[in-house]
Parts: sequence; C-alpha cells; structure tokens
Amino acid sequence: MLDVSDEVRAEIGDEEAERLLGGENAPDVYDCTSCRTPGHTGQVPTSTVLFVGEETAVLAFAHASCIPSQVVPVAEAQLQGAVASITAEGGEGTAVRREMPLQAELGVTSGLVLVGGEVQPALVVEPLGPIARPGTSGPVDVFLELLHEQGFAPVADVEQAPAALPGWSVLLAMGRLHAVLQPPAGGTAPQAWWQAHQAMQVADGWRAAVNKTRRVLVYCAPAGTIGSQPREDLLREALDRAAAAGRLVGAAMPLAGT
Repeated sequence: MLDVSDEVRAEIGDEEAERLLGGENAPDVYDCTSCRTPGHTGQVPTSTVLFVGEETAVLAFAHASCIPSQVVPVAEAQLQGAVASITAEGGEGTAVRREMPLQAELGVTSGLVLVGGEVQPALVVEPLGPIARPGTSGPVDVFLELLHEQGFAPVADVEQAPAALPGWSVLLAMGRLHAVLQPPAGGTAPQAWWQAHQAMQVADGWRAAVNKTRRVLVYCAPAGTIGSQPREDLLREALDRAAAAGRLVGAAMPLAGT
C-alpha cells in the first residue's frame, strides 16, 4: 500500500526504497503529513514524502488521497533540531540519509491572547518531540536555547507583549496561514522557519485581529509544555504556567501578506 515515487527513490537510493516497500523502515501507523489525521500503511494507500534541506532530509508519510509521493525542498532551518526517539508505532518521520538525527515537526496553534488589556493575535509553537542541536542525537532538549540564539526573548509575564524580532515575519495569504519567515541566510529572500504543509485556516476573529494590529505575537515552548488546548482561556493559562516556569520565549512579528 506504500508508494515511493521515482524522485523520492532517486534521493534515498534503491536499497532504502526497497526496505520501505518491504515494510522494514515504514511505520504501521502514522499521522498524515498533509491532513494530520491517522493513517495505516497496511490498510490505506500511503505516499512517502521526503522533505529535503541543505544538509538534512526527513521522510514523512501521507494518505495517497491527500498528496502523491514527492520530494519537497524546505529551508534547512525548518529541519533543525531532532526528535530524541520516534517509534515505528507512533513516529511521523524518519531521517533517511546524510546520517543526520531524526527531525521534529513543529505544532503551531493560532489563538487570541489578552495582553495588557488588549486582544492580540498569537501563534503558539511547540515541537512534537524534544529538540537536539543539529548534528547531535540528543537527548537533551535545547529548543529554547536554539531560539535564544535566534533572538527570541524569555517571556516572564504574558501580560507584557514580547519585543519585535527584526527580519522575522508571519506570512498570511488569502486569509490562511502559510509560514513563519526568518531573515535570509546569505540570500535576499526570507526563508521559512516553519511552513504549513497545507495553508492553515484561521478563525475569523484571529484574522480580523491580525488585520488590525498587523503583527503577530509568536510564543514558543518545549515539547509537552502547552499541549492541545480546546479553548483560548485554557491556552492562556497554559502560557502563564510556561512563563512562570521559565519555559516560554516569544517575539512580535509583522504580518507579511494579507
């Protein structure tokens, strides 16, 4: 039920491709990298999707009905960090070449946060697993340390908006969230630090707020800190707890797009 396209095979090699097709290195169950719902490689047609950076490659899995097997070029910065362990039963991606560590996906949630008495559009970024420094296998989680190096500042009190981070922006197009952009590395165009596999729909209230403020407050926390919160008041409580524990960093970013 697994499809490995010719372009993916060319990148990972025939030997690795045959191991995948034989079920050796493919997970039984996965979260579709496109629609984020569960899939099963033995029950539904499944595509292999290879995300390729400058030094790192990550193989993910998707329902064939969502996207075909393909190679997707992404900025190396988007692939930085590592998951300490991704099991075959619950893993979503596998490092398949260049002897780099397993890579983490970033979970991104949009919500409205009350800051200084005003409603502000915010994004909360939390990895799906621990992040190790590129080129290492962990297991120390250095997600916040890496963000400090990028210019993100510690958030001690959510009531105070984080400072602007020069060169960074949030890309919104046609009312949907596409990416968080960082300054170019040796080039002229910004690079995607995080990029949605499919443009993410945001609530009307969030879109109205961001069109008014023209900026987004981006908060980041280590894996397992915030979690999935069903309501914005619970999201705020989780942010407050993370800030009090010294596990929250943030930055204000201008809106790119419409």
